[in-house]
Amino acid sequence: MVKNSVDFVLRPFEGLPVEADLVAIREVVPSATIKVRTTKEHGAREVLLTTILPAGWAALHRSDGVLLVALQTTAGSGDASRDVAQVLLEALELEEGTPLEQPPVPTPGPRLQDVLDLDGPFEVTVLDGFDHWLADDAERTAEIEAALEEENATIIPTVKLSSVESAYWCRMGGKEFLRWAQTVDDDALLDGLARLHAKRASAIGDARFIGAFRACGIVIPVWELPRGTEAADIEDAVAEYWPRFAEALGSTEPLTADERRARGGLVARQVTLR
Repeated sequence: MVKNSVDFVLRPFEGLPVEADLVAIREVVPSATIKVRTTKEHGAREVLLTTILPAGWAALHRSDGVLLVALQTTAGSGDASRDVAQVLLEALELEEGTPLEQPPVPTPGPRLQDVLDLDGPFEVTVLDGFDHWLADDAERTAEIEAALEEENATIIPTVKLSSVESAYWCRMGGKEFLRWAQTVDDDALLDGLARLHAKRASAIGDARFIGAFRACGIVIPVWELPRGTEAADIEDAVAEYWPRFAEALGSTEPLTADERRARGGLVARQVTLR
């Protein structure tokens, strides 16, 4: 019997060098790209994985030859890596100037871990709009400009920090937050945060730890920043915090009673995306 279903994978992007950024861009970053390259078997083609594309397209081969593949798609199976890989492989066959409007029906097959060259480049770029949908020399009619302006107005200001990996500053509803995607084991992450929280050391400078998202099998802790804090204002504090955070994440000591209570509160405040 031929198997047509795709098995569920809790942590679909595990093993990719930018797993944490892939999850963040798929779930919480409004506009960004990750430059990747396919394996030689698949043509050693450069591709831009991006957040979304116009009209919910799954992929777009721009008129200048740049190939875009969307990460934030509504349809999918139980394996996000397989779904994106399937779109990418179909997009390789698109003619220039042509979109792939709908993702194909999910079927078993290669995953991103099989399709992408794991040696890179994996360049992450956070954008302040959706102008990358168009080639540099594309005609920009008044209608296109108006549509882009409308889409760009919905963007949540977001900046990727340079001092640590996979940390994103954002401004929402007049408040600023730090969302820091982590790839350590869920239990180790919660234990580490609990150790810090129990010691009243979970804050980053004046930034207050408020909870976490769970998405694609990893956890994204969130801190609320003092009003008006810009991304550049927290680079040093986050860099200074990281060694203490890493030490707490790496500890294998049993949790104390206070730490267990703190952990229970953290679990209660987790939100699972999708």
